[in-house]
Amino acid sequence: MRRQEEIQQAFADTEELVSQVYFCLIGIGGAGMSAIARMLHFRGYTVCGADLVESGEVLALRELGIEVQTGHSPDLIKAGMAVVLSDAIDLDTSPEFARAKELGLNCFRRTQVLGWLLQDRKVIAVTGTHGKTTTTGMIGAGLQSAGASPLIVVGASVPQFGGQVVEGPGEWAVVEACEAYNGFHDLKPQIVVLTNLELDHADFHGNYERLRESVVQFVDTLPADGWLVYCSEDRGASEVAELSNVRAMPYGISASWVRQSFNIMGQPAPDLGDLPSFDENDLHMPGIHNKLNAAGAIMAVMLSGYDVERGAEGILRFEGAERRLQVIHDDEVTVVDDYAHHPTEVQASLSALRTKFAGRKIRVVFQPHLYSRTAPLVADFAEALSLADEVVLTDIYPAREDPMPGMSSALIAEKVIKPCRYVPNRHLLPRLVAGWTSKGDVVVGMGAGNISEFAPALIEELDRKSAKSYRVAVVFGGDSAEREVSIHTGRYVADALERLGHTPVMVDVSNLLLSDGDLSVFTGAGRPEVAFLAVHGTHAEDGAIQGLFELLSIPYVGSGIQASALAMDKALTKTILRDRGLPFVESTLVTRKTPRPVPIEPWRPVVVKPNAQGSTVGLSFVKTPEQLEHSLDVALAYDDAALVEDWVTGMEISVPVLGGRALTPVEICPVSGMYDFANKYTPGATEEIAPARLPQAVLDQVCDIAVRAHQALGCEGATRTDMIVQDPQGNARPIVLEVNTLPGMTGTSLFPRGAAASGMTFDEVVGWLVEDARRRYAEKTS
Repeated sequence: MRRQEEIQQAFADTEELVSQVYFCLIGIGGAGMSAIARMLHFRGYTVCGADLVESGEVLALRELGIEVQTGHSPDLIKAGMAVVLSDAIDLDTSPEFARAKELGLNCFRRTQVLGWLLQDRKVIAVTGTHGKTTTTGMIGAGLQSAGASPLIVVGASVPQFGGQVVEGPGEWAVVEACEAYNGFHDLKPQIVVLTNLELDHADFHGNYERLRESVVQFVDTLPADGWLVYCSEDRGASEVAELSNVRAMPYGISASWVRQSFNIMGQPAPDLGDLPSFDENDLHMPGIHNKLNAAGAIMAVMLSGYDVERGAEGILRFEGAERRLQVIHDDEVTVVDDYAHHPTEVQASLSALRTKFAGRKIRVVFQPHLYSRTAPLVADFAEALSLADEVVLTDIYPAREDPMPGMSSALIAEKVIKPCRYVPNRHLLPRLVAGWTSKGDVVVGMGAGNISEFAPALIEELDRKSAKSYRVAVVFGGDSAEREVSIHTGRYVADALERLGHTPVMVDVSNLLLSDGDLSVFTGAGRPEVAFLAVHGTHAEDGAIQGLFELLSIPYVGSGIQASALAMDKALTKTILRDRGLPFVESTLVTRKTPRPVPIEPWRPVVVKPNAQGSTVGLSFVKTPEQLEHSLDVALAYDDAALVEDWVTGMEISVPVLGGRALTPVEICPVSGMYDFANKYTPGATEEIAPARLPQAVLDQVCDIAVRAHQALGCEGATRTDMIVQDPQGNARPIVLEVNTLPGMTGTSLFPRGAAASGMTFDEVVGWLVEDARRRYAEKTS
């Protein structure tokens, strides 16, 4: 924002521009600043500039041969330059402004340069709270149609003009004159078109009366033969006309205003039929507000001395500026981009869409602009947005403002009377809205900030939504003791995805995070539709990696954060199993601070393993008391806590569960008799038999236990519950050892073996898990 004292003290007099030949524009990528850059370049001046981001407009300026630096630095400023600063640039923190003052250079506002460049033209200046861009474009199109060749400067790109500037050689210039920060006072107009007036830019003007006074001062600079063209159907514009000391020409929607206007001029009205009434069906742009804009435009064409009928033809054909009810996609879903950022504008735009797309669902995705603008208008925004069928709100675009305590888009959401969602992070909007959108819907992205990125991104997401094959990140490796196993799992999964027609992208996420930390593979248009978690052990099955993908809002295979953390903590798992009445192996939790030796009385063989690791990592079978201390040291080398469990003998089995359905139990027969890490992963070291050699009643029992354990922990996707069945051929007693939330998917893994015995191929399992991840994400975000 600009403060009044800055305007008075920080900038040189406009007259100083006469001697300048080298211009450096700070904030050059903005619509108004890039227009100045183009105009200066067209006239042969040397131009350079800087902008914070590498935008499309920055790239377009470079193509013209204008040097543009991304990011701000004092090094850009050189002796002899005239430094032009956007009003969005904070002078207190701008390194370019500070360097310019050190070098004694002249600094100017954008509007000063605009006014100087227009000094040899008759200027039609379009001002008002709403409709400036469209009305400016309409007047320009009308003058072109009537045979004039005006210079046109619009506050947004106009596709039919090829941009925001038309360098016409004629005597007239049509420019958008913004009332913010009194910038329009730098212009010297012949005609002022005032579309409407209500409180806006309160951060500068403070209240409506001061804003109106500023507009009156601007209007009163008109020469004796100048005209104020104002909308008589707007109270604010009418007040300005009453308070000003210039000739005033009213306009409205009906043709009677045209005849009255000619009477004011003392001229007979031409026979125009219905044309100047601008029936909404005739105008290319929808809405009552655009009908009024068109009426004001025809008045300006008339007062400039050109043929009204020919001018009206151009106005009727005017296709609009970018982001002014701009339809950028019209297929099964219609996507509209709109600049409305004031309640009156929001109401006008939604009303126009209601008319144009009658009978269709209108969903508005709105980003409020500026805390100072939003705070006094919360109720008005809510009322205006409620004209849509559904409302999606994201956080306020702050621009140059600091956050305002207690001010949030959530306050608007609470007052909207239609179904409303609040999505604080705008980057999530395209993917979420695409998921909520159905055939026939009209979705409009609305606001003056970076919500402009939403509509194009939504179109990309709609295309992704309809895709039959996916980009899948195969997340492998990790930093646990099971890293090597994970690498094998990742390769098997990637091969299956390719056979299924998907595109696997191998990502060693730990290496990625611990090296350059570049997460771009997970962001933007190229991000994966699904993350297949082919990792095991700590930071993989304990909720850590799940948390990362929750933050990235990417669907992932397997259980969520909480279920993963619960299942990884074996002691806590036992507590939950006890509460659900499920059988488990009794154990003692030992930490690094537990006094040694750990008493086991009476002595009995035990199994020692880390409390939160993979099923066989750090595991020891302890037959004698002398082996216990070393076994604890081994387990505690992997974790802060270890479990000392009774060594329960019997048939060891593993029961896969897929989506809450038990698959065929697998019997585990290690050649050595003990199923440790080496026997688990060495081919041929263990015989795996599916189905397990158990009576059918026992098979049914262990399947039920596995499903109940899966559900008790809140698991999703695939799990594997390991058990011991005591006395398997007699009075069989199944006991749960642990639940694994990311079971291995290698050539020796138990889960694929059980799935195969149930009639599912490995590829079918992988495909099911991918679709399940997408389904659960869609349900969670619906």
